[in-house]
Amino acid sequence: MRETLNQPLPPTTTLSPTDSPFVSRHGGFACEGVSLRDIAAAVDTPVYVYSRADLTTRAAAFVAAANETGGDRALVCYAVKANGNPALLEVLAAAGLGADVTSGGELFLALHAGFDPQRIIFSGVGKKAAEIGEALQAGIRALHVESEMELAAVATVAERLGTVAPVGVRVNPNISAATHPYISTGLHGHKFGVPCERAVAMLRSAAAHPWLRPVGIAAHIGSQITDLDPFAQAVRFLVELADEMGREGIPLEYIDAGGGLGIDYQGPAPAAAEWVRTVGPLVAAAGYGLVVEPGRSIVGRAGALLTRVIYTKAQGDKQFVIADAGMTDLIRPTLYQAHHPIAPVVERPGEAIVVDLVGPICESSDFLARERPLPPVEPGDLLAVLHAGAYGYAMSSNYNGHLRPAEVLVEGDAFRVIRRRQTYDDLLTGT
Repeated sequence: MRETLNQPLPPTTTLSPTDSPFVSRHGGFACEGVSLRDIAAAVDTPVYVYSRADLTTRAAAFVAAANETGGDRALVCYAVKANGNPALLEVLAAAGLGADVTSGGELFLALHAGFDPQRIIFSGVGKKAAEIGEALQAGIRALHVESEMELAAVATVAERLGTVAPVGVRVNPNISAATHPYISTGLHGHKFGVPCERAVAMLRSAAAHPWLRPVGIAAHIGSQITDLDPFAQAVRFLVELADEMGREGIPLEYIDAGGGLGIDYQGPAPAAAEWVRTVGPLVAAAGYGLVVEPGRSIVGRAGALLTRVIYTKAQGDKQFVIADAGMTDLIRPTLYQAHHPIAPVVERPGEAIVVDLVGPICESSDFLARERPLPPVEPGDLLAVLHAGAYGYAMSSNYNGHLRPAEVLVEGDAFRVIRRRQTYDDLLTGT
């Protein structure tokens, strides 16, 4: 393992949604210039592997597209919930992104990574008073509130601190988008945001309050969405609402189009520029600043989960491949029935066999893939679970006493551990 490269790699190319830093080369799969076998030999498995070049290039693509459509008023806020590793956040802050945070912990991570507080937006339905106070004391761009009670809580904390709180209101536009029900957020039956008429009342209330200053409106209709039309519908809805508020003498600074752009786990997905060019001109033409909150579409393809086969097993008509990574490392297949491409790091000759790739967890729902054709594998073989940079480690757990995996950042032909693997002692301390 070599030391960290001192300087970030320049984003010299524009990545398409199907480009990947994980490529098959003579002798097996590699990330940038590093063999995945070398990483496994040095760090063991399971381990998350990320590409710095991929991160910086995708971040640059978002910034360029936002600046093209929204000018110097545009702000790209990386959704920290997708992957909050401190080293990755430092890379994205240096690439010129802002941050979208959903908790005091994510705010702490963003500030620690060097994000400018004026480029941080605090979202989420359940902010506690202490978190609101931390955000106001840090001087962030805005708190996006999602209920009348939350707006009142922000006002109370702001008055106690003697500072006027910049607030946005998250509006629920009642727009359906094709995605898994658990990550659909834009309908009235969801817990997120408020309907239009309540948003208007909240903005009026904020404008009349001495310790509140309304600055924007936001919508976020879901995650892993690959159809651009629902995004455009949501932004048109927000523009109409912002214009209505302006006519009442409540001018708003920006419209936050949210995030949720999908990647090509199994089918085609739009590029960053396509998405931004769909929503950006609508906002710019109306005279507002543009905010977007990509997460998965920046970090998703930049990461892979590297796991080792422990056993193979036939059970009736079923063929199982049992690996050392499972739902505690990557819960998306269990939780969302998500599909991740999977490839042997070194492919053996022979015809593919339909298998269930499962982990060591004592749950029948513990799987990484079901009924998936895979080339022949044997115990000790390495598998790369691709497109795993988003909502992988971030949603991992210690269930069954399993240790959370290590994380590695590849930088050209070098790599470094950016989060060590837990030890058994960590199970006692919770670290």
